[in-house]
Amino acid sequence: MKVLVCDSIAEDGVEILRKGGADVDVKTGMSPEELKKTVSGYDALIVRSQTKITADVIEAAAHLQVVGRAGVGVDNIAVDAATEKGVVVVNAPTGNTTSAAEHAIALMFSLSRHIP
Repeated sequence: MKVLVCDSIAEDGVEILRKGGADVDVKTGMSPEELKKTVSGYDALIVRSQTKITADVIEAAAHLQVVGRAGVGVDNIAVDAATEKGVVVVNAPTGNTTSAAEHAIALMFSLSRHIP
């Protein structure tokens, strides 16, 4: 499986994909036009928030099977267009739960100690 990582993710994540047998290319900072030209040779895309996976990108992706969102939400992915084409869209909805909880506790400590 050929995987295109479009946004920065931890190198450990890329290594897990490679150890699983995926052929992974990391190409960050592509313009929408570059992405449309590049995506046709890939089976999977991994994005975060920066890259927008539009209906045009999905249409240009002849072999695309899955779009993985490394994080919460899929507002940067044209889910309807992906569904129409049979492309699965997945995300990590609980990926930041621990960090959000830690931040909430830190804010409560700040309020209780009158720390600006």
